[in-house]
Amino acid sequence: MDKLTQSNIDRFNEIAAAWDTDPRRAAVAEAVAGAIRQVAQPTGSERALEFGSGTGMVTLGIAPHVKEIVAMDSSDGMLSQLREKAKKLGTSNVRALEGDLPGRRPDGRFDLVFSSMTLHHIGDVEALFGVLYELLNPGGHIALADLDREDGSFHGDKPGIAHHGFDRAEVEKWLKNAGFEGIRFSTAHTMEKEGDDGVVRNYPVFLVYAGRTM
Repeated sequence: MDKLTQSNIDRFNEIAAAWDTDPRRAAVAEAVAGAIRQVAQPTGSERALEFGSGTGMVTLGIAPHVKEIVAMDSSDGMLSQLREKAKKLGTSNVRALEGDLPGRRPDGRFDLVFSSMTLHHIGDVEALFGVLYELLNPGGHIALADLDREDGSFHGDKPGIAHHGFDRAEVEKWLKNAGFEGIRFSTAHTMEKEGDDGVVRNYPVFLVYAGRTM
């Protein structure tokens, strides 16, 4: 396992129990889940995959609208929180799977693959997009949310950060190289956060939606 992946596992296992207590995270999750539902227009028949699901804050906003979700995360601590919440809610169509892409690929293909605030933890995002393309059924779509390019102040010196957000044009280029079509961007949410330097900044969160036609 590489150092970046291990840093993320260690950090998220440590903070899993308190993850949902930050109202900013809840606001991002609600906005992203709403944006995904709006653009994907699920019919209830979809088999979906979420990678980097964490405690399921977005997962549980999508679950009532699809047939099944495989919720992947490399942190067992985060998945434990997801399992507990799903049980309390009586949500039976979410299956938690420990692991990260591309190291572990779930069985079968999917109609929808989504994530929220996960890409910036992944070293080779362009290679990941190729894997996502392979995991989609023809006619399937991805819906991925993350930070627009920022100056590094969002996370400060936290470990496990591979990218300080993304340039949308670069993301579009990577998606086209992987074979995706119909690429569309929107701004799902804008966070206001005080950095380690005491300065309050706004951080837009994009949602990119794209499909596999063949």
